[in-house]
Amino acid sequence: MNNYFDYAASTPISNAVLDAMNPWYTECFSNPSAVHTEGQKASKAIENAREIIAKKIGAMPSEIIFTSGASEANNMALKGLAFQYLNDKCHIITSAIEHKCILNTCSFLEKIGFDVTYISPNEHGEISPEKIKRAIREDTKLISIHHVNNELGTIQPIAEIGAIAFEHDILFHTDTAQSFCKLDIDVDDMNVDMLSLSGHKIYGPKGIGALYIRDARYSDIVPLIHGGGQELGLRGGTSPTPLIVGLAVAIETFPKEKSYKHYNFEEIIKTYRVNRNGGSNFLPTIWSVTFINDDEVKSFFNQHLWYVSQGSACNSITNISSHVLSAIGLDKDQARRTYRISLPSYYLSIC
Repeated sequence: MNNYFDYAASTPISNAVLDAMNPWYTECFSNPSAVHTEGQKASKAIENAREIIAKKIGAMPSEIIFTSGASEANNMALKGLAFQYLNDKCHIITSAIEHKCILNTCSFLEKIGFDVTYISPNEHGEISPEKIKRAIREDTKLISIHHVNNELGTIQPIAEIGAIAFEHDILFHTDTAQSFCKLDIDVDDMNVDMLSLSGHKIYGPKGIGALYIRDARYSDIVPLIHGGGQELGLRGGTSPTPLIVGLAVAIETFPKEKSYKHYNFEEIIKTYRVNRNGGSNFLPTIWSVTFINDDEVKSFFNQHLWYVSQGSACNSITNISSHVLSAIGLDKDQARRTYRISLPSYYLSIC
């Protein structure tokens, strides 16, 4: 669809991914936990995918746990850590502009006795490492800050935050649903202890993601799903071989060039009176723009029939203003005139 510009919400599955997945649905469909030859063939494909993901972020294959997506991975990271402290509870630090799955998980944890500090961003949606440092307490056990904001495209200083967490012996988790494959990530250099990722943001299938857990074999993370011992006992359930294979191929075939061009996109935007949100350090494919008035909005959409979002796809379910836009200081009228235009990532490789 040439007028679809909501790629931060979801991407189409690529032909390469689809072709790679099909045989695992119709021919090599065996349960990868089975001990016979066909089962071991599926198991080998899964381990190969684990290696591909691990290499992409500088991790070990044994540290990659497959999930149904980034939302489950985020829940597993936060709840899996918190559930170790059900008796004494603990303190968690996150930001006020995280994805709703993080904020709703934190809200749940607060209801059962945990203490959560929500760091406010500046007007550009940037989270200050110094604010995080000042929020640390003796009972702080986890810091969770996303790599790229899904509405603004703002890139957070993950390495600086990771260094602070490491200095204070606190686990650090980051949600990379919007940055995985688009920005360079090294979990050691960034001092990341847990990392969530998703397949359907990078031309892979929906329903698959992963959680990186440092030294997963020896982790005390409490499973959300108990099963037959799959994924080191940290996430039960029959492994979805086709989806896992699809995720790996999506990573291998994702655009690698960093040059950016999208026909006359910037020229088109500049002909309208808009303010761009998100500061100067942002992902090139995510644009949050606030039109100066309703006439500008009408003029734009009368001339450009683009599929875009107001806020994130998750926020569009309700009529409430985006929590991200409110956090950076936009009022209700400004939020109503704000749209997220997210471009296909393959334009990163078009010169």
